[in-house]
Amino acid sequence: MTTDSTKAARELLAFYVEAGADSVLGEAPVDRFADVGLAPPPPGGRGSGSEARREGVSNSTARVHPTPAGLRPADPPPPGEGGRIVSATPGLPLAPDVAVMAAREAAATAATLDDLRAILAQFEGCALRITAKQLVFADGNPAGRVMLVGEAPGRDEDIQGLPFVGRSGKLLDLMLAAIGLDRTSVYIANIVPWRPPGNRTPTPQESQICMPFIRRQIELADPDILVCLGGPSAQGLLGVREGIMRTRGRWFPYQSTRDIRAIATFHPAFLLRSPLQKRIAWRDFLAIKKALEG
Repeated sequence: MTTDSTKAARELLAFYVEAGADSVLGEAPVDRFADVGLAPPPPGGRGSGSEARREGVSNSTARVHPTPAGLRPADPPPPGEGGRIVSATPGLPLAPDVAVMAAREAAATAATLDDLRAILAQFEGCALRITAKQLVFADGNPAGRVMLVGEAPGRDEDIQGLPFVGRSGKLLDLMLAAIGLDRTSVYIANIVPWRPPGNRTPTPQESQICMPFIRRQIELADPDILVCLGGPSAQGLLGVREGIMRTRGRWFPYQSTRDIRAIATFHPAFLLRSPLQKRIAWRDFLAIKKALEG
């Protein structure tokens, strides 16, 4: 017979799943707000009780902040081999501005898409890689004339390591097939290549950190047409400030190694929630088809 405690535990787990928390980071809980270890004062040396008091610091509250040799805490951490970025203070994420600079430097070193994938796999500047199961880099044909870019992967994408493989991906496949395209003739990616916990929206900082990588990915794929799926993709890549309702269906120049024709349309996940908008998205895909034929 099920006890009350077992029933309560199951109800709590069901609540977490409904809230989107479907991943466990560790077997045991960790209090990440706990104080770090205290520095034991060396006997008779600098940092002893009398000297700490002269400097206005109590031994009981003085904390140790380990710093790698030759690197001040305020210095940006140097990129390591293969684009590996290491925090100046172990266990702490990079500051957003430092992470963006590191991402730009790392992305610029990629000579091929395979290089870029390897660099992203080692990049530690975005905390999303900690909670995601794996990197979701791209799918399809990088030599295709059309490249589609969404915002971030979801649960199914995180499991399979490929973008747009869940319900929204199946709808995207149908939309592509309606204009004579499939995954062998298009290239698909996201601005953020790691799934945010619970499928939440990526923060502006997370998107900004990942932006140099998707821009380099577009540059290396060099498509004839860039399709931004959803408002965040259009705003991030095309620099527009209007919502997707006003942006969709319009052509924009995307500055890369050459001018690329870019168009924004609804994200398939939005169309699943608002099926009446499919007729409007159909117009956008007909415009893409016409551009390919022109």
